[in-house]
Amino acid sequence: MLPVFVALCALTFLVTRAHGASEGRLRSTIHSSRVREAALGDAAAHLGRLERAMAREVAIIDGRLADAQAELNASQARLGQTQTDLAFERKRLARLKKRLAEGRSVLTEMLRQQYMTDKPDIVSVVLDAHGFADLLDRMEFLHRVERSDTQIVDLVKDARRDATSETIKLKVLQTKRIAETAAVQRERNALAGMEAAAAARRDALAQARAARLAALQATRSSRLSAQRTLKKLLAARAKAAVDKAGPGGPWSIPWAVVQCESGGQNLPPNSAGASGYYQMMPATWKGLGGSTSAAYKASKAEQDRLAAKLWNNGAGASNWVCAALVGVI
Repeated sequence: MLPVFVALCALTFLVTRAHGASEGRLRSTIHSSRVREAALGDAAAHLGRLERAMAREVAIIDGRLADAQAELNASQARLGQTQTDLAFERKRLARLKKRLAEGRSVLTEMLRQQYMTDKPDIVSVVLDAHGFADLLDRMEFLHRVERSDTQIVDLVKDARRDATSETIKLKVLQTKRIAETAAVQRERNALAGMEAAAAARRDALAQARAARLAALQATRSSRLSAQRTLKKLLAARAKAAVDKAGPGGPWSIPWAVVQCESGGQNLPPNSAGASGYYQMMPATWKGLGGSTSAAYKASKAEQDRLAAKLWNNGAGASNWVCAALVGVI
């Protein structure tokens, strides 16, 4: 049991020296990191493609939104001009209505006065005339005054009729342009909503890609750290594979193996029968030409000589279980 305990202590010592990471765990970490890096790289590339596609979509929507905004501005300008024209026609109609009322009032007053006063008969006009030419002038004057009053009223009526017709047309046009402007406004608002949603998706993709890149960088840094640690561990094991210096040494095999097997002590046989500094089995010891019945009974010099023979420059390292435990083989 003691050699096993010593082996575990030695292994723990080496693991501690390797910053708490065994070779297997380090290699597993490096492999999983490479796999994760590949996955994160693919994910980042895919998100980048999606982000670029979404950016193109946003640009297209921005163009449509700009066109819709220009159309809305033009529609609002047309509506404003129509409303201005309508206001002008309404004022004009009000003025014409006022003039028509005044003309009718004047005409009514004239008719009333003509009705209330005696209308000069043709005989009076003839008798008062100074000659035939004067008579013609008087008759023409009376007709002209009557026609002039009537024409003024008719002109105002016609103008009012035209103004009323134009006002009605402008009201219809205003209603139409209000509806057109509202439709363009709805389209513009819809495009603005689409643009905002597309921009939000683009930003979300950018954030997701940035997160993947950050995770990729962290994973790569972790892998590089594990690779440096593994390199140090392998270098330490390579050194241990040839380093035969240690307490009570030099030794015929690497000190790390000796430390794992016996802790550098000349131990008596364990439950399996292995003994000595190098924990040799009796049959192995006898096969190597040992002079005693068990290895621990021989001198250290003899144990060193036969251990070197069994080690055979590393070719016989498999004869020691600890050689694998400490990473020598």
